[in-house]
Amino acid sequence: MLRITIAPPEQWDELHNEFVYMKPQTLQLEHSLVSLSKWESKWCKPFLSREVKTWDETLDYIKCMTLTQNVDPIIYNYLTNANVNEINKYIDAPMTATKIPEKKNGRRGAREQVTAELIYYWMVTFNIPFECQKWHLNRLLTLVKVCEYKNRPAKKMSGRELASRNSALNKQRRAKLNSRG
Repeated sequence: MLRITIAPPEQWDELHNEFVYMKPQTLQLEHSLVSLSKWESKWCKPFLSREVKTWDETLDYIKCMTLTQNVDPIIYNYLTNANVNEINKYIDAPMTATKIPEKKNGRRGAREQVTAELIYYWMVTFNIPFECQKWHLNRLLTLVKVCEYKNRPAKKMSGRELASRNSALNKQRRAKLNSRG
């Protein structure tokens, strides 16, 4: 979870000829499957794509990430570049120490468009409890990758590897049985 504090600048009230100060607001944000699902249901397009988001889309995702109750919508207008950079850094953080080995040729197959529904499908497929939908999204995706990696079928041996293994087994058996063939 990320906590950011937004401090609106002072403003001049021309009606009363005085400066007006808004209270700073602390927001609790969570980059999770729940926030992703809310955003995709509104924008009807995948969030996890290489497509650059507009400012409105980015701002709306920050609103979808907000866990704090009763936030004045105007407060989002006072987000600074530093706030947005901190949020983006949080979104991009892996939130895990787990590393999944890549296939030898460096490719993991065709690039599939990842949407909230696909992630829910993976959760069902791998029996991941739905409480995990509130985890940081990168941590949840790492769990899905671990499940996929651990459920892969064993790699088949090449003919050369098979012959080498059989030769070694035969050699062990001959030594054990004091046999020549």
